[in-house]
Amino acid sequence: MSTAEIAAKDVKALRERTGAGMMDCKKALTEAEGDIEKAIEILRVAQGKKIQDLGERAATEGTVQAYIHPGARVGVLIEVDCNTDFVASNEDFVNFARDVALQIAATPTVSFVAREDVPRELSDAEARIYEQEAAEKPENVRERIVAGKLDAWLKTIVLLEQEMHNPKFEGKTVQQLRDELTATTGENVVIRRFARFSVGQ
Repeated sequence: MSTAEIAAKDVKALRERTGAGMMDCKKALTEAEGDIEKAIEILRVAQGKKIQDLGERAATEGTVQAYIHPGARVGVLIEVDCNTDFVASNEDFVNFARDVALQIAATPTVSFVAREDVPRELSDAEARIYEQEAAEKPENVRERIVAGKLDAWLKTIVLLEQEMHNPKFEGKTVQQLRDELTATTGENVVIRRFARFSVGQ
């Protein structure tokens, strides 16, 4: 089964069950020919203790945090979910939600939590622009140029792929911090949604 045939909903389901990164999930699903249970095994062998099958335990507990930038012209609301109210009130969990809210406030381009949330028509339209820009290039490199530009663009609009601005996180992405929190709490940590408000926009 090719990567293209792997459904975004299956990637999302695998990510929510294991806490693994999107590309790792896609690769495991491709190798497992779309079988989610087999893909979990592949991820556990490859990544060891970092990966747990969190099963169908729904992330129905969590926290809503707000960040208002000094001057009150930019504000963010974020919902981060987990499995138990015990973890929902855990300091590390709440701090993670606050840190991510601050990241969103500082990054006006961010519009989606994960790549699979980006509407296909939006990425297709962007790809068409890059194809026109690469039209003068030799045919054998055009596809690579378009794929590279599309990847760079997605990184500017997808929250999980953002490198944290705060130097204390040493360039880790939101996804990496979320994976670490999933590993330490043993719970399904899910950034459910966010909204960024900016005066005049």
